[in-house]
Amino acid sequence: MMELNDKERLRYSRHLLLKEVQEQGQLKLKNAHMAVVGCGGLGSPALFYLAASGIGTLTFIDDDEVELSNLQRQILYKVSHIGQRKSHAASKVLASLNNSIELNPLCTKLTADNVVVLLKNADIVLDCSDNFETRYLLNSYCLKNKKVLISGAAIATSGQVMCFDFRENGPCYACVFPQSDEVESTNCDNFGVLSPLLGVIGAQQALLAINTILGHHSGCYFASVDGMTLKQNVWQIVKDRQCMVCSAAC
Repeated sequence: MMELNDKERLRYSRHLLLKEVQEQGQLKLKNAHMAVVGCGGLGSPALFYLAASGIGTLTFIDDDEVELSNLQRQILYKVSHIGQRKSHAASKVLASLNNSIELNPLCTKLTADNVVVLLKNADIVLDCSDNFETRYLLNSYCLKNKKVLISGAAIATSGQVMCFDFRENGPCYACVFPQSDEVESTNCDNFGVLSPLLGVIGAQQALLAINTILGHHSGCYFASVDGMTLKQNVWQIVKDRQCMVCSAAC
């Protein structure tokens, strides 16, 4: 395991003061590899906090370009980034924030053909995508490969974050949202979204990922956030014994 150098001890000094982290915990973060799928409204705050917290290797995947309408909520980007690939623009911003971590930006669409190659080295996968096709793909991959999946979503004024620890024999995303032939096409483009709500959900995804690496979180649960009242409800997720995805992975 690599050690912290003097510069890192200064950079992460507020982490080192926490009994929940200390130097051994920061070393765990330094040696962690996380993958973020989607560099938009959720991926932006998640990547910011993961990079700032000292996650040693960050892989992030997005094949879109920055558009003016993104700037309302995708806080990684500036006006000067319009027209650039999101993953490349994100890499520049994150490198300016923390130049002591490894950044692996990928300008490609995640598919069943490349998911194994792109995500095989990641300890934890953060689903910051905006479509069910990608969510189901990540769910199946993480389930089969016993990885931790942290999925977020936000639409209009409501958000949710879910954690699936497939190192245990727990439920999957399809247990909560069963896959059907008619996949919903609900996203920010169609329904809008309150900008700071994405920050709340993306930050929670980053926090869950960090706590998992530190050993302070395990299990599967679902949290919903009301962006108008700030109320949050948390439920434990149970396995659906009729889930076809879980059955196929056995």
